[in-house]
Amino acid sequence: MPRTPSSPVLLAGLLATAGVAHAIAPKQFDAIVPSALPGTARQWTYASGAAELALAAGVAHPRTRRVAALAAAAFFVGVFPANVKMAVDARRRSPAVQAMTIARLPLQLPLVLWARNVSRGAAG
Repeated sequence: MPRTPSSPVLLAGLLATAGVAHAIAPKQFDAIVPSALPGTARQWTYASGAAELALAAGVAHPRTRRVAALAAAAFFVGVFPANVKMAVDARRRSPAVQAMTIARLPLQLPLVLWARNVSRGAAG
């Protein structure tokens, strides 16, 4: 399978890496969980990491790729509020951190489009 920018292998790898990161370094993810969500930040951190691992497995497998890639696109939209919270919280940080968190916000769109393209390219 070619590893092009729309490659399902690369998308699955990104999702798997993020999922593992949620498990091994949850504190950094806890900090960006919006407080309006019920439950603890740690529960949301672990749940989103598990979702990323499940999405990675789904995208990696040809039989589930189409649905999993669409679900990944929806997931990327769903976690956008955490990125907004990170940018808002960065107001008290250095200008470099502020710029980085603000610059990250529009990068969610290419992730959504990438997952959508993987879905469209899946057989089925």
